[in-house]
Amino acid sequence: MSGHSKWKTIQHKKGAADAKRGKVFSKLSKELMVAARKGSDPSANPTLRAVIQKAKSANMPSDNVTRAIKKGAGELEGVIFEEISYEGFINGVALIVQGLTDNKNRAAAEIRHIFTRHGTDFAVSGSVMRQFVRKGQIIVDAATVEEDKLMEIVLNAGAEDMVKEGDEYNITTDPASFADVSEAVEKAGIKPISAEVSLIPLAPAKIAEKAKAEKVLRFVADLEDSDDVQNVYTNMDIDDAVLKELEKSA
Repeated sequence: MSGHSKWKTIQHKKGAADAKRGKVFSKLSKELMVAARKGSDPSANPTLRAVIQKAKSANMPSDNVTRAIKKGAGELEGVIFEEISYEGFINGVALIVQGLTDNKNRAAAEIRHIFTRHGTDFAVSGSVMRQFVRKGQIIVDAATVEEDKLMEIVLNAGAEDMVKEGDEYNITTDPASFADVSEAVEKAGIKPISAEVSLIPLAPAKIAEKAKAEKVLRFVADLEDSDDVQNVYTNMDIDDAVLKELEKSA
């Protein structure tokens, strides 16, 4: 798991995401609406099933989930969102910005402004994407379940791998198997820290300086604060000692 993912887990555990929960739910609603265009039945729409699992891991109310799906399926009036994607680098760290917007020109201008403000610009399309692979990723607190029990559950459900990293289990799946594995974990009464189909870096960029890590994290935070941005993926791998320093000040 990249250092950026570790940092997001720390923030989640500390409850730092609570203040932005409304924005998180808004972004999840967009994803649900877009996924539901291909069908509102999760059993026949694996993309929708995956987003529903992501919404559950974020404790999104079921009424919000249902309403977003109905909007996407055309059963309720809703805005049409388009997918956008931008790539870039900062301090040797590669990142991918994915979003959903009802105005591509506005979104491009706003996101480019954030890049410029942090002293960088968009990279050539595809130059960063090839450094990542799409996988389902489920993070579970190791204190909540025995390793052997969880390993049996996820592998039987179709997971590719499970490794223990510090006090967490990191479960990876093929995107097509993500919903099945997430549901198996949920049915076993295990609450994951996070669960989503994500972009995993093939070659993480090690960050051993606190100032450098903080600069990248500020950039990511500014991007994530944009209403048009859904996810920001990086290949940043923060050194454990630096991560501890950041955790103390979080």
